[in-house]
Amino acid sequence: MAFEEDLDLSSEIHNIRSESFNHFEKIGFPNRKNESWKYTSLEEILKRDYSIFPKKESIIELKQVKKYFLYDLDTYKIVFIDGIYSPFLSDTTHDGLDVCLLSAALNKVKYKKIIKKYFNKTANKEDSLTSLNTSFTKEGAYIYIPKSVVTEKPIQIIHFASGNEGNLLLQPRNLIIIENNANAQIIERHQSLVSHQVFTNSVTEVFINSNANLEYYKIQNDLSDASLIDNTYISQEENSNSRVHTFSFGGKLTRNNLNFFQKGKNTESTMKGITIIGEKQHVDHHTLVRHAYPNCQSHQDYKGIYSDRSIGVFNGKILVDAIAQKTNAFQQNNNILLDNNATINTKPQLEIFADDVKCSHGCTIGQLDKEALFYLKSRGITEKDSKALLTYAFANNVLESVRIQAVKKRIKSLIAKKLGVNLVHDL
Repeated sequence: MAFEEDLDLSSEIHNIRSESFNHFEKIGFPNRKNESWKYTSLEEILKRDYSIFPKKESIIELKQVKKYFLYDLDTYKIVFIDGIYSPFLSDTTHDGLDVCLLSAALNKVKYKKIIKKYFNKTANKEDSLTSLNTSFTKEGAYIYIPKSVVTEKPIQIIHFASGNEGNLLLQPRNLIIIENNANAQIIERHQSLVSHQVFTNSVTEVFINSNANLEYYKIQNDLSDASLIDNTYISQEENSNSRVHTFSFGGKLTRNNLNFFQKGKNTESTMKGITIIGEKQHVDHHTLVRHAYPNCQSHQDYKGIYSDRSIGVFNGKILVDAIAQKTNAFQQNNNILLDNNATINTKPQLEIFADDVKCSHGCTIGQLDKEALFYLKSRGITEKDSKALLTYAFANNVLESVRIQAVKKRIKSLIAKKLGVNLVHDL
């Protein structure tokens, strides 16, 4: 492949890229004939021509983007501008752990064994957009937490789109490895700086080994003409714990494919999300939890608030293998439609092949409680603030499980801004 000429890639990585590209050419982009894409169309996005790689490097000053960082918290930072690493805005490390670039890990001999063991090993090779990412990705975050290491501070992964390149297709690839008994906290964000057509096709592979713990926070509050397809694959070994929170507040089209594969006993997987969108925004959450060992747990709780002509999709699937006895799996999707033109398509699913399990799923779609709204208004609170308080309370139980206070504070602020009020009660 021509763009690999400036990369010192092994023949194995080259073959992976070539096979992925051939697969993508064969099946193409997903469309609504595919059951999992029934309610989400890429047709409008694909009408445009995109640059795959930026023509030049864009320079951004810290003052231009400081508000997008968790600047009140000391963190490691891996920052990319139009897919190119920004050393000025980043704060990486090799001191006891690796927080650096995937390109370095793919190219350097000292990472060869780890790359061979983990790269492209849990990603769905049949998924066309994952194959496209594997074919063309040049850069992303590489995070390696060795055995028994507890990171001293969280890690931020931030992708900026400058707007200097016109229509741009970004394909970041992240590889995250948490070794036995290690712990890490990660915050990820994709952000356009000016209004322009940017399409991000992101793939993240996460490996959580025995007795390890990971907290992962995805903050999605992009401009109204930015689109994001986020494929995240998480492989867990025995006694591991993974918690992923997804906050979707902005962007034209956002598709989150979150896949958990439990590969050992006593694993715990938690997925929580808050979606608040309006106008003609579209957010699609697809989750999969594969229970393949006994005595494991999973917990899903997604809340959606939709106004104007926005569209929400939730498709959650829990798959319990015959060997996975004593599984405890919970899945819930609750939604509020603030306007008659807003739409939610929700489909919780269970496939259970074991007989000694505790599994439940459910969904609700409704409007704000009129009696509660009347009560607040009778106490002198305006209708706008009353609606905001009720919607905030509706989503708050998801927010309560956020363990990084700086993240919780930021999300509360974003919710208040999205609802158009100043929620001083707990900000």
